[in-house]
Parts: sequence; C-alpha cells; structure tokens
Amino acid sequence: MDAILNYITTNYLDILGTILGFLYLWLEFRTSAWMWVVGCIMPAIYIVVLYQAGIYADCGMEVYYFLAGIYGLIIWLRGKTEKGEKVEISATPRNLYIWLAVLFLILFVAIAVCLREYTDSRVPYIDSFTTSLSIIAMWMLSRKYIEQWWVWFVVDAVSAGLYIYKGVYGRSILYAVYTLMAIYGFYCWYKQMKQKTAKNDVVS
Repeated sequence: MDAILNYITTNYLDILGTILGFLYLWLEFRTSAWMWVVGCIMPAIYIVVLYQAGIYADCGMEVYYFLAGIYGLIIWLRGKTEKGEKVEISATPRNLYIWLAVLFLILFVAIAVCLREYTDSRVPYIDSFTTSLSIIAMWMLSRKYIEQWWVWFVVDAVSAGLYIYKGVYGRSILYAVYTLMAIYGFYCWYKQMKQKTAKNDVVS
C-alpha cells in the first residue's frame, strides 16, 4: 500500500494525464468537439512529465497538440471543405498520400538531427518517428480523415514500448489501450460515415 501511495504521490501528473487521455479517446469515438478542449488541457500536464523523462521531442509535441487542439476545435465547429460544406468523416484523398509521406520524411530527418545533435536523448530516432507521424495524424484528425486511426495505431504501438523503456508507466498503459482502441475507433467512424452516406442518399 505504501508503494502505491508513494507512486501516486510522485507521479500524480502522469496519472491525471492518463485519465484525461481515456476521456479524450471516448470523446473521439463519439466525434465530440469537446475532445479538443480536453486535448488542450492534457498537453500542459505532459509537457512537465515528458521533459522530466527526457523524451524531448514528445515534450515539444505537446505544444503542437495544444495549438492543434485550438485549430481542430475551430475546424470541427466552423470549418468548411473546399466545396463550402461542413467537415465530415471521409476517406483521405489519394492525392494527399504522397504529400503526407514527403512531409513525414522531412519532419523525421529534421527532428532526429535536432535530437541527436542538441539533446541528450537516448532514443532520437524512435522519438522522431512517433513525433513526426503524430503531426501527420493530428492534422488528419482535424480534417476527419478516417485513415487517421491507422496512423495512430502505429504511433500508439511504438509509443507504448518507448514509455515503458523510459519508465513513464501510466502513459505506457494509456498508449497500449490506445493501440487496441484505434481499431475500434476506425470501426466507429466507419459506421458513422456509412450512416451519413446512407442518410444523404435518402435525402437526395
């Protein structure tokens, strides 16, 4: 019992962030805009946690997540597509894949070099991989592209192992669950997308 209380006392931020992470996931399943509000609070907590753990790229990513939370909320509530329609769940346009791949490679190299040359990170390449892919996935989420779930599946699986290695156990549990829930999340979004398509067909 003393060991548990000691862990809670010394890792309360990690635990709080983990709880908010599960709430975020539940809201994402429901495609609720409140997800972005939680997504602005959680980064502030994990900036401290990840910096202390020496996972610097992910720590920097929390700033991006905060800004992305604001952007995502605006897009989901007021955003419009190129056709002037409200942003809805859809498949990623094929012409975007090559640009997303190029962006990922640029980000991966740039972040890896910065981590290797200017920090004491012991995992620069894995940290860079998950960070770069997270940036791509977060943008896809803001546009409600359903394939973002598969990108998160990869990010979450790799991140879970990274956090275990770095001793951030609360976040490792969160990301292990995220890995499994990415599959369920894809199913939820796919079902919503099909229902929306069927409804539009009936109306038209």
